[in-house]
Amino acid sequence: MLSEIAAIYRASKKKKDINWWTEWICRPPAAVVVYALEGTPITPNQVTFASLVVCAGAGAMFVGLTGHLWVFLAALVFELSFILDCVDGQLARVRKSSSVLGHLLDFLVDEIKAMLLYGCVGVHLWQQTGDERVLLCTLGGMFCLASGIAVTSFMRRPEYGATPPTADGQPAVITQRSGAIGRSLTGLEYLARIVVHYPSYILIVAAFNRIDIYFWAYTVVNALYLARSLTILAVRLGRFAR
Repeated sequence: MLSEIAAIYRASKKKKDINWWTEWICRPPAAVVVYALEGTPITPNQVTFASLVVCAGAGAMFVGLTGHLWVFLAALVFELSFILDCVDGQLARVRKSSSVLGHLLDFLVDEIKAMLLYGCVGVHLWQQTGDERVLLCTLGGMFCLASGIAVTSFMRRPEYGATPPTADGQPAVITQRSGAIGRSLTGLEYLARIVVHYPSYILIVAAFNRIDIYFWAYTVVNALYLARSLTILAVRLGRFAR
């Protein structure tokens, strides 16, 4: 059985994964789930929706429960959701049923989960501090996050000139720049990419009872991403007539 699971892991992982956490921490247990599901009628899309349900459970735990242990358990439940998010793609690759529509659904559900979790953590922090400014920041952050999702969807349109998704989806490409300033900007983009991929660290900050680190870092990065993306759109499209 172990050899079969290892074979599934090798056959179903992406050629170039988004980061080490996904590749080495989450995909191995995901391969165990793929092994259990491979011979069943359960589809990758159904697993995608299941990951959303589990994420909603994690969000409810953040809002409804208090205490360090419960925060850690809520983050752990979210990690289970992320493992399922790995399962859907791995299951599709094992069955050779990957599709553009499946990639789009995965992106949609991922962003719904991002908004759900961010909003629930914001409410959790407000409950702990009683500071209404946290709620205002949560509203502003959710606006930036939702707007950033809309902008990303627009910029991935073929009409905008985006390339079609690859077999591994449509990962973000970081431009390699030259010069001291260029390398600094590239380094900031790498750092922002780490912050955006919150599943790779939310469990760690929760373990240290510092879920606020995720909240504030994610707020800042999404605000900067929206400002950058809107600037790019304005420069590229603002001078053209409809």
